[in-house]
Amino acid sequence: MRNGGRISAAIDILRDVLDRHQPVKVAARDWGKRARYAGSKDRAWVSGLVLDALRRRNSIAHHMGHDDPRALVLGALRLAWDWNARDIEQACYEDHGPTPLTNDERSRLVMAPDPSAPIHAQGDYPEWLTPHMQRVFGPDTVMEAQAMAVRADVDLRVNTLKADAEKAALPLKSVKAEPSKLLTNAYHIPARDPTEREDSIEGIPAFSKGWVEVQDAGSQIAAAAANARPGEMVLDYCAGGGGKTLALAAQMQGTGQIHAYDIDGKRLSALIPRLKRAGTHNVQLVHPSEGTSLEPLVGQMDLVFVDAPCTGTGTWRRRPDTKWRIKPAQLEKRINDQREILAAASAYVKPGGRLLYATCSFLMEEDEDRVAEFLAGHPAFVERDAAEAAIASGLLTAHGAATVRRFRSPTGSVRLTPRRAQTDGFFFALLERRA
Repeated sequence: MRNGGRISAAIDILRDVLDRHQPVKVAARDWGKRARYAGSKDRAWVSGLVLDALRRRNSIAHHMGHDDPRALVLGALRLAWDWNARDIEQACYEDHGPTPLTNDERSRLVMAPDPSAPIHAQGDYPEWLTPHMQRVFGPDTVMEAQAMAVRADVDLRVNTLKADAEKAALPLKSVKAEPSKLLTNAYHIPARDPTEREDSIEGIPAFSKGWVEVQDAGSQIAAAAANARPGEMVLDYCAGGGGKTLALAAQMQGTGQIHAYDIDGKRLSALIPRLKRAGTHNVQLVHPSEGTSLEPLVGQMDLVFVDAPCTGTGTWRRRPDTKWRIKPAQLEKRINDQREILAAASAYVKPGGRLLYATCSFLMEEDEDRVAEFLAGHPAFVERDAAEAAIASGLLTAHGAATVRRFRSPTGSVRLTPRRAQTDGFFFALLERRA
């Protein structure tokens, strides 16, 4: 495909996302089915352009004077991909390209960005979130938000049940992985140019053998703060796809017992092949259809891990379409969910045991507020230093230790962001039940 046809395809996909409210992966997949002539490089190019247009939707719309799919795609070429107006115009005249530029589009494509744009336009987030963003980040709101509007890196966790960092180094060279600056048993793959196809992690032998798992560094650090120990009894209360279950099992060196529970039985069942590939034998799945299966665990757990359902604001780099679908009602629902989940999960912590609360959100309403509310209503629990707990696990490098200490709150919780740590947005707090 020539660039003109690729640009037209990106406009069509973005129209399905914005007008028909399709998830971007579904819209791109459907286009791929219609465009059998498109090669893998074409698909990567088109998808990369769509995602960058969504990541920077507000700033592009402000610059172009419109927020329709055509304006967003043309603006993404100029502002995100640094194309000049002449190259954009030339592509529009190619076969299967979009219609030629209008005079207004041509003039806007040569303009410099407006430094006086509203902060929600500069930061590329929904306007209604401005007070929430400023509450968390204050004068750094725009810089923090802009760091969430770029392509995300990929992090890999070495599964120490089967390999170590040294053993995994050679096979990971094929995907250009570098040792993590934050974690001792992890690798980091910098984000590729958006026009290039990413290497398939699932296609390398190290993945199929269970040596490595794809897991964001922020998620790995949150799991490290739980500091699961060999022989302990652990409950992963919102196990989901099982990424943290697998990380905890590796920390426990395959001993003790992990009970993985999630309200979504389908997601929980998807963990079975991951457990097999990782060589994990100390995990028991607790299916939601078995209504009383958690009762014997009440007051028995050394550790309860709660990766609570949230708005997912910390994952905007990876799922930019979700950024524009979040509404106040959704935030309120998640707050209520978190309130109920924390109260329910705490019943399984034994005296002297630990509860690790984490979200992939940077909103204080889902993070510090929920922890403070829980502690006010549950005097048997006290907050501990989550940063020092993560460091005590031995899984952090010296740089990783300095990072969590730098972004530790006065109460001991930690918030990581793309700008602060080159991770997804993650919050975690460590609570302990008084002995």
